[in-house]
Order: sequence, then C-alpha cells, then structure tokens
Amino acid sequence: MDPFVFHTAGQIIFRAGAGSDIGSIARTTGRGRILFVTDSGLRALGLCDAPLASLQTTGSEAVVFDQVEADPSLDTILKAVAAGRQGEVTGVIGFGGGSSLDVAKVAALLLGSGEDIADAWGVGNAKGPRLPLILVPTTAGTGSEVTPVAIVTVGGVEKRGISSPILLPDIAVLDPNLTLGLPPQITAATGIDAMVHAIEAYTSKSPNNNPISKMLARQALRLLGANLEEAVFNGGNLPARGAMLLGSMLAGQAFANSPVAAVHALAYPIGGRFHIPHGLSNALVLPHVLRFNAAEAASAYAELAVDAFPDLASIPEPQARCSAFIERLADLPRRLHLPVRLRDVGIGEEHLAQMASDAMLQTRLLVNNPRELAEADAAAIYRAAW
Repeated sequence: MDPFVFHTAGQIIFRAGAGSDIGSIARTTGRGRILFVTDSGLRALGLCDAPLASLQTTGSEAVVFDQVEADPSLDTILKAVAAGRQGEVTGVIGFGGGSSLDVAKVAALLLGSGEDIADAWGVGNAKGPRLPLILVPTTAGTGSEVTPVAIVTVGGVEKRGISSPILLPDIAVLDPNLTLGLPPQITAATGIDAMVHAIEAYTSKSPNNNPISKMLARQALRLLGANLEEAVFNGGNLPARGAMLLGSMLAGQAFANSPVAAVHALAYPIGGRFHIPHGLSNALVLPHVLRFNAAEAASAYAELAVDAFPDLASIPEPQARCSAFIERLADLPRRLHLPVRLRDVGIGEEHLAQMASDAMLQTRLLVNNPRELAEADAAAIYRAAW
C-alpha cells in the first residue's frame, strides 16, 4: 500500500438544530469577538438570527460581515479581513454556502498570521497560524467545511486557490435544518457538485489517493444518489436533507485528500467568465469529461455506478456499466430541471476557444485527471457541451 496523509476538520458535529446552538459550540474555542462571515441573502432570510442570538447569549460578540458574493473576489476577502482587524476579533465563524466558508477560511488565516495573501496562493504555501475557525454549511454541495482549500476570483475572471491543512476548521457544524429552505434548483446543482467531488476523488491520479478517500467517496455517492431527487422535489424531507448534507461532507473529506481533476478545471472558466454557479458549471461539463476519461477510467466508473445508481448492478459487463453510468449522469440535470448545454446559460460558441485556454491554467487540477488532457481536448469537450 502506498503511503498517504489524511487531513480533516478537528471535530464534526452533525445534529438538527446545532446551528442555533453555535454560541455553546463556539465557547469550546474560547469566548471573545467573533467575525461572523455570511452573505446578505441569508441575513435577509433571517437564517443568521438564531446563531447570532446564541453567540450573544453565551457571552461572545459578533462582528458581522455579510458581503460575500458567489465566486468571492479578492476584494471581498480583503474587506472581510479589514472588518476583522477593526473589530479586533479573536475567532471566525463561516456560515453559508461554499463562498462564505472559503472567505471565512482565508480571513482566519490572514487575521491569525498577518501574512500577505500573495504569499499564500498555491499548495502548501500558507504559513499560519490562523484564528480559531468554525464552519457551518447551509448548502449540501461544496463540502468546504472539511476541505483545506479556498477558491478566490482574481481580476474578475481567474480562479485562484489556497490549499493548506491550516485552512481546515477546528469544528464543522452540520445542521440539516439549515438546508430545508434551499430552492430546488440550488439543491439540484449543489447536489451534483457533491457527486462530482466523490467521482473525481475516487479516480484521482494524485499520489495521495488513498483507501480512506475511496471509501468515503463511495459512501457519499450512495447517500447522494439515493436522496438527491427527493431533496429537490420534496425539500421539506429532513432525512433526505440530512443524507445530502452528510454525503456532501463525506465527498468533501474524500477530495480534500484525493484532489479533483478535469471536471473542475473545465468548470472554473464557466464560473469565472460567465458567473454561472459552481455546481451548475460542473454539471454542464461532467458527462463530457467522463466520456473523455472512460478510455482510462472505465473500470472505476463501473464500480461507482452501483453506488450512485444501484439498479445498474444488473449490467454485468464493466464497459457497458460505465457507459450506462455516464448516460445516467448526463440525464440527471434534465430530470432535475437544470440547464444541460452551455448555450442554455448564455455561453456563445465564440467563447469556447478562450475557455479552453483558460482551463489549461488549472494545472493543479489537471494533473489529477485519470487521462492526460490537452487544450484541444478541452476545446472538444466544450464543443460537445455546447
């Protein structure tokens, strides 16, 4: 067995209602002034009220930063850090989707270490230390609450990452109640995002791909495949919501240690240039990347097929089961009422060449793909998706 290292959050709490008890949970990392990172939409919906009241009741003071946008920019990161410095905070809580959690991670790092973000880009360059950090997801998709990665949009287009175990939180709090109000389209897109994480982690060429990540990826797909449609079309089903949140977290643990690959590399230009949500960007290119990869990964895809879609176990031949798996994933967005082509989200044919060029900048992801992918291959995948 090859050597590997497995990192995850210091503690994971899964409990309906845990978000409303965040003050008691935060006390375990010390009282003080907390930078509470979220977005204006969640604030307007009142989803932040109970957590903020809990902090106040238990003796912590919250400095609220609610300016996080989808695909957060470097400017947003710096504003969050400035708010934390002005408030003299001693800890950070990220509350929301992956964007809010990523901003919270980087803010905790920069506030705790004082380092320049320019020195932290890339893998293993963040020095730390960071401030105490608690992450509370309100979507079941990114798994950001258990990943050592934060993605920032630089210059309005480029997606740039910081990857370091220092970004992993002290505590990840999973409260399925917080996902009950997610609209169907967001539930669908983020759910497919989580499935992509599991698939890419399982087949990653990373030298750190390991038995723990593979086990977590398969269990994630079992939960996600069995509950995604129910969560989309019957959003008040708390057990289904809980299964999605847990599946997302398990997939996050998997890809945090066995990194993702070409689906994400090709999704980033879609989100960066056209501001398409990350989960939907992944869904748009997923089947086309899998068809490209099947020449090298058919046996692995055949194994995953029975986890995501148990009825495919009736197909004995691995190549045929792999093909059925890909076609089932290709049809999934349509069944969930999501756009299925790049043209459906306003991307013109004239943009495809530039997107292919942009995707090749994601070298940290492409190196993990089971089949080597060149710019011409990226262009062909985009054309198939268009």
